[in-house]
Amino acid sequence: MTPRALTLAGGRLAALAWGEPGAPAWLALHGWLDNAASFSRLAPRLVADLGIRLVALDFAGHGHSRHLPGEGDYAIWDYCHDVLDALDDLDLERAPLLGHSMGAGVACLVAAAFPERVARLTLIDGLGVLTTEAGQAAAQLRKGLRAHRRPPSRPPRYPDRETAVAARVAGGATPIDPATARPMVERNLIDDDGHVRLRTDPSLLRPSPVRFSPEQARGLLGAIRCPVLCLEAEAGILAGRAAAQDAGRAIGDMRRRVLPGGHHLHLEPDRADRVAEAICEEHERGGAA
Repeated sequence: MTPRALTLAGGRLAALAWGEPGAPAWLALHGWLDNAASFSRLAPRLVADLGIRLVALDFAGHGHSRHLPGEGDYAIWDYCHDVLDALDDLDLERAPLLGHSMGAGVACLVAAAFPERVARLTLIDGLGVLTTEAGQAAAQLRKGLRAHRRPPSRPPRYPDRETAVAARVAGGATPIDPATARPMVERNLIDDDGHVRLRTDPSLLRPSPVRFSPEQARGLLGAIRCPVLCLEAEAGILAGRAAAQDAGRAIGDMRRRVLPGGHHLHLEPDRADRVAEAICEEHERGGAA
């Protein structure tokens, strides 16, 4: 199934859409340094089995979406505007959100602040936002300010696409194999005088000067009013971690499932079908899907 390319928010945002325009729409939100192609193996299955349209965003600074002007700060709460702008452009008063990793965190923020816009949450190896203890706030601020005062690095440039894929595998924040990484890397490349370079805004690599505190993060999760399905990867960033268990307890209506795979299990060629099955099973039960 070939996705359709979309532009939203006056050309500020890019997206990929699978399914018929008139079908019930889900909005999919990718992880940090990823892009809409993160859902390229999961989306066709969900569209076929659930009869939906799935629209996957490129967040600002990622994929084909525009970079922020100047040396803008990509704070996680600012991505909420990307979601709300996309919902408005798609004429969706209320829709399900499907989020992976950072996208799961953004989905939680939108659901907490605008519960009337979110029908349900399906979260893939992500829950809530990164936090900083109050006693570490000054250190976090120092780290962020120092990084923002340094000149931004230039986007990486590679001799060919396979080298770019290998670089993502070697330098990713979480383990990933070439077959899993390739769709996202391919979407993130632009030809450059016989080479290829990344579209990603290098400013995304700078640490945030400010994060929510753990107490604030729990309060935000507690404000979520829709059903939530959290799919954790056995070898991902959530499974078995006390912070994830604590975050889950803050949500009133959440179902949790642990599936085989790594952090990008929804994009792994041999795992994506199982993720789709789990989502569809929950949908058939009438639960959080």
